[in-house]
Amino acid sequence: MTAPSRTLGVAFSDDRDASRAAGVVVRADGTPDGFAFARCTVGGTDATDAVVDCWRALDREDVRHVACAGVAPAWFNLLDLHRLREALDRPVYAVSYEASPGLEPALREAFDGDALHDRLATYRSLPPRVPVDSPESGDPRFVRAVGVDPERAAAAVTGLTRDGFRRCEPLRIAALAASAHREAAAGE
Repeated sequence: MTAPSRTLGVAFSDDRDASRAAGVVVRADGTPDGFAFARCTVGGTDATDAVVDCWRALDREDVRHVACAGVAPAWFNLLDLHRLREALDRPVYAVSYEASPGLEPALREAFDGDALHDRLATYRSLPPRVPVDSPESGDPRFVRAVGVDPERAAAAVTGLTRDGFRRCEPLRIAALAASAHREAAAGE
């Protein structure tokens, strides 16, 4: 599969109380083609809303896929990929960069009561992680996909990754923009 013509990449950068989300539309050739910003609470439950806010601010019907940097930005402010798929009417996938036994033990350590229950429900609703690269690559990447076959999502991530980089361009540029947005907000 070739890379989609336009992908919205969303990444987050945290400060003490807030996380700054950056949504960046990136063309298949890696050129940025639009930016939007949103905010969510560190340790909250509004990261999914922040992605939707970026989508709405951009108002780009030409975006074909939505890629998110992980599923637990802003200190376990979990993304609901199924809700994103429904709200955005586009394939959605989250890319992560580490082998992991999963987030459930860390969630149990950090939360209890309803806060734990709600996060576990969201976490357990996520599709399984599928490797993007072979285990021999040395730099593992994984994808969770909703609305698209995971292998197609993995191929899109590979197609959007420039030589010498680990992150695909939509997520690499979104991470840079989110960090810059956080730093600018700190100076206000």
